[in-house]
Amino acid sequence: MRGISARSQHEVLSAVESAQGSSAALGSQLFGVVALLDANPALRRVLTDPSTEPEAKAGLAATVLGSQVDGATLDVVKAAAASRWNAGRDLADALETAGAAALVGRADAAGDVERVETDLFELGRTVAGDVELRGVVADRSVPAKAKAVLLASIFEGKVSAETLELAQQAVVARTGSFEKVLTAFGEVAAQRRDRLVAVVRVAYELSDDERSRLAAALAGKYGRDVHLNIVVDPSVVGGIAVSVEGEVVDGTMSSRLEAARRQLAG
Repeated sequence: MRGISARSQHEVLSAVESAQGSSAALGSQLFGVVALLDANPALRRVLTDPSTEPEAKAGLAATVLGSQVDGATLDVVKAAAASRWNAGRDLADALETAGAAALVGRADAAGDVERVETDLFELGRTVAGDVELRGVVADRSVPAKAKAVLLASIFEGKVSAETLELAQQAVVARTGSFEKVLTAFGEVAAQRRDRLVAVVRVAYELSDDERSRLAAALAGKYGRDVHLNIVVDPSVVGGIAVSVEGEVVDGTMSSRLEAARRQLAG
């Protein structure tokens, strides 16, 4: 999101921070508002019409939502409606991000935000690694509600409540594939503590000391704290491969062997 919409999204996220703690249902209700806007393009157009006064748009949002949401959620939606957007869809996209931020904030207040980061990554890997489950989640002919029920039947009690809600929203796949949206939600969780996310591939599970030393080394390199998502992959053979913000540092034995094979093949 760029330009005017980016600035407006920042204002919406600030409204979430102001409302945080006054409503446990803030994230869930914001996702509900997103669904309402997606189903009503005419309403979305009116709420993003630059020729309409901000107060009028905020008032319309309050009239439409009425008692369907609590005061905290309404405050965030009114802030969004009163803002300016490059495109009508940007409003709903910003509210989806706001919903994710609210759920992450709730987890942070409970001391569980790091668990959410890890759970989102592991849940994504589980779905990607199961051909049948991945097929259902990616199938746009399957209703999002049915997919949400399926995820609950598999993951409820195994991941945090916030993680499950985020995954259930990700199956809607509004801004990309399930995997892409889930990754974006993971970045929202990392940004909560101003951290980067590193995907680390190793041949064996790292000890707590090894994790700490690796995290410290990456923090020194990038100037920010780093959350590690560890992938144990026996094909790595030895060494370690790290991916941070698209930058890949591959020091695995398997990559060095492959490079040697290519050189020998000429």
